[in-house]
Amino acid sequence: MPGAASHIPGSSLRGALTPVAKLLQHGDNRCVDKPPLTSQSQATPSSARAPFLPGAVVIVTLCNPREKFWGMILALAPEGLSLSGIELASFEDLAVMVKDGEPFSPAVVFFPMHRIERVELDLPDGSLPSLSQRFFAKTGLQPSDLLAQSGIHQTTSSGEEPA
Repeated sequence: MPGAASHIPGSSLRGALTPVAKLLQHGDNRCVDKPPLTSQSQATPSSARAPFLPGAVVIVTLCNPREKFWGMILALAPEGLSLSGIELASFEDLAVMVKDGEPFSPAVVFFPMHRIERVELDLPDGSLPSLSQRFFAKTGLQPSDLLAQSGIHQTTSSGEEPA
């Protein structure tokens, strides 16, 4: 189709083919506006994980086999999640044990990322209290205090154990 460019007003190219499609600037999905890459790179990875920092009380849903755990995050990494807690099915038994003054030490577990289906913060849902609130109502103890007693000796930046 030589000479097609000659039919374009203002075209100085003779004998060139006219473009059939335009390249998009922000990706291949023309229906969705995407911000330029500069604004995406300004977001820090730590801000995306802010709610799931160590010390947050969460409910973790696992697959293969399907299990649920309630506990406090010790560490979250690309490899997986370290948690101090219990199986969700044991929650009521734990509350009774703690209320009766029986000794308890939470399980410290690591779940590889391929097993983690969902991690959600232990928050109230409308008028339904969170598990942490239910635990406090039954025992009078904050679950974060109990779950922090995981048997792991935390050290300060100077390498000494806290008093």
